[in-house]
Formats: sequence, structure tokens, C-alpha cells
Amino acid sequence: MWRMTEYPPAAAFPPLPATAAKTTGTTWQIAAWSLWDWGGAAFNAVMTTFVFTALYLTGNAFGGADHATAVLAFAMSVSGLFIALLAPVAGQRSDHSGRRKLWLGINTLIVAVLTGACFFVQPNESYLLFGCLLIAAGHVFFELASVNYNAMLLQISTKTTIGKISGFGWAAGYLGGIVALLIVFFALIKPEVGIFGITAADGMTYRAVAVFSALWIIIFSIPVLLAIPESKPDRSMPKVGFFQSYRELFRTIVRLGKTSPHTLYFLISSAIFRDGLAAIFTFGAVLAVGSFGFKTGDVLIFAIAGNVVAAVGALSAGFFDDKFGPKAVIVTSLCGLLISGGLLLFLEGKTAFWIFGLILCLFVGPAQSSARTFMGRLAPEGQEGEMFGLYATTGRAVSFLAPQLFGWSIVIFGAQKWGILGILVVLLAGLLMLLPVKKPQLAREP
Repeated sequence: MWRMTEYPPAAAFPPLPATAAKTTGTTWQIAAWSLWDWGGAAFNAVMTTFVFTALYLTGNAFGGADHATAVLAFAMSVSGLFIALLAPVAGQRSDHSGRRKLWLGINTLIVAVLTGACFFVQPNESYLLFGCLLIAAGHVFFELASVNYNAMLLQISTKTTIGKISGFGWAAGYLGGIVALLIVFFALIKPEVGIFGITAADGMTYRAVAVFSALWIIIFSIPVLLAIPESKPDRSMPKVGFFQSYRELFRTIVRLGKTSPHTLYFLISSAIFRDGLAAIFTFGAVLAVGSFGFKTGDVLIFAIAGNVVAAVGALSAGFFDDKFGPKAVIVTSLCGLLISGGLLLFLEGKTAFWIFGLILCLFVGPAQSSARTFMGRLAPEGQEGEMFGLYATTGRAVSFLAPQLFGWSIVIFGAQKWGILGILVVLLAGLLMLLPVKKPQLAREP
């Protein structure tokens, strides 16, 4: 049996010693770490949110939007199951072996290969399942890479700087998405003949987007692999087999419930409100077109503007996180989301969506960033990967919640716009469950 560090209650983590409080990553290490998020935006923003799946894979060439979307949703649900099963054990094993950077590199490379393979998805219904499986598998390996990437945050920050650095990373991801979307739009999508003579014939415009995204991911993942040293293995923990790792994982969860229940409470509450945050991005474009009169060009412009606002929110919230703590930032952000989303429910037209949709984007970034720092402040030294693996797993465990309530709200009230209510219910539930959770004690500079 391997040794397990005792988990103190969430509020009882002591401030860092004076020497540790002054130790943080270099400017180059922080920038290199953030560039991975910048590169990953090509998969999240370009491939899965705004371009490849939204404008190509779920189009008429693949059997119609309803059929293609259903197949994609099924594939994504299967990918969520794999993430929930693999993420915590992957993090645990990288902690024990000291191969955090190695597995970040391997998983990122697999994401890039799967993304590039989307070039072979031709505009025919017979290629639909192939395309959906590539995107779904990409999500699995992207989440596994993210477990190690998030754990690296603890290598380049302290309890006094984690908020700013996490916010900087989230902002880099949003800005990377903006730049990648602009390049794709003006170089490939908008012109009749794009760079290298690429046209829309045979779906080549969007297939070329896949190649661009793969290269973007690879190029911007290299700096973190060069700048951040490999994590140190825990020699006191004996090696265990893959299936034995699940037994140790179960013991970790039981121990959390006994010695640090508020950490477990946070994992549950964050899983709920993070599902609501994900739904805002998932259904935002759908609502803009179906309920607020947006056209395709309007959606892309809003996507760019929304990413800018979200980046500003994430970057500025990092300073409030370090000063007031992540819980205060999350609670404030969720309240802002509930108010602005509630107003959208009763307003009409493009202007209303532009105003309050951008306000939603402003609060999404801080909530996402501070949820990560909350987990980082709670993670015991040497178990960062395992804890972020649990963080990924709990987030996937309820990933059905917001989409289900979104759909049922539309069915019950008879209009697409009422889907907003389903998202608001999820955000409110996450907020109410977060309120009793003790905040982690902030470290102070001596």
C-alpha cells in the first residue's frame, strides 16, 4: 500500500514559508506555459466550437444538421466516459513517476495527429462517423493533456501568485482562439480562393482548417516542453499496476471525504457550475442564430469579440483571486452570469444579445480561471496531477446536466430561448453548493 498524505480541511492550509512564497516560475516559464493554452485554442475554438464541427461536420453534406449533430453528440458522450475513467489515474501515475511533462507532450502530439487526420474527412455521410470519432478522441487526449498542464501551474506559481498566472493562461487561450479564428476566416473561409489556391470544392476549405489547427497546436506546445523542468517522482510510493491505480484512487476519495470534506464538496459544486459555463459556449451560437437574429458572419464576429472580453475578464480576475481568494471571484462571477443571463431571457434582438452576451463572456473567464486556482490551492504537494485528474473527472460526471435542462426547458416552454433557463438553473445549483465550501487560506508575502 502506498503512502497517502493527510489532507487538512480546506480552510486549514497554512501559508507558505517565506522562502517558498518568493519562489515562482521565471517570466519565460510562465509565458511558455501559457502558450500551450494559446495553441490548444485551435482545437477548442476552431475545430470543436466555431468552425470545423459547427460549419462543416454537422452540415448538409453529412446527412443534415439533426442527424449529424446526434451522431456527434453520441461520440462526445462516449469520450466523456473515457475521460471520467482515465483522467484521475493518468494524473496519479504521472505524479508517482515524475513524467508529467512527458505525458503532456505525448497527449498533445496525439491531439495534433487526430486533428490533422480530420483532413481526410470528405464531405459525404459515409465519413460522418469517422469525423466524429476523430473529434471525440481528440477531446479525450486533450483532457488528459490538460490534467498534466494544470498540475504544472503548481510548478511555476505559489499560493500568492497562482491567481494571476492562472488568469494569464486562460487569457492566452482566449487570445489564441481569436488569432486562430481570424487567420482561418480571412485566409480560408471568407475568400472564394484562399491561400495556396484552396477553394470550397470537396470541402477542402474546412479540411485545410484541420491541417492548420494541427500545426498551430504543435508549434505552440513546444515552448512549455522546453521551459518547464520535469516533475520529480515520489520515490516513497511503490509502483502499482493500471487497475491497482483505481483501487488507490477510491482510497483517495474516501480519505478526502474523511479528512478534507470541503475539497470533495468543491469538486462536486465546481462540476455543476462548470457544466453551466460549458453550456454557455456550447449553446451561445445556437441561441444567437435561432433566437436573436444573428447570421453566420455575425456569429464569427461575436465569437471574436466574446473571446476578447473573456480574456480581459480572466486576466483581471487573477489579481482579485490572489487578493480576495478564488471563492470570492467565483461567487461574484456566477452572480453576474445569473443576472445577465436572466435579463437575456426576457429581452429581444441583436443589440440585447451583444450587450448581455458580452457581459456573460466577461464573467465566464474569471469563473473558469478561479475554479482552477481553487483546486490548485487545495492540492497537496506531490499529488497535483491526481487532484486535477479528479477535477477533470467530476467535471465530466455531470456533463449531461446542462444540455438536458437546456433541451427540457425548450420542450416545456415551447421556444428555443427558454433553454437559457436550463443553463441558469445549473449555474444557480452550482453557486448554492459552493457557498458552504470553506475557502482555502491565502498565503501572504512576508
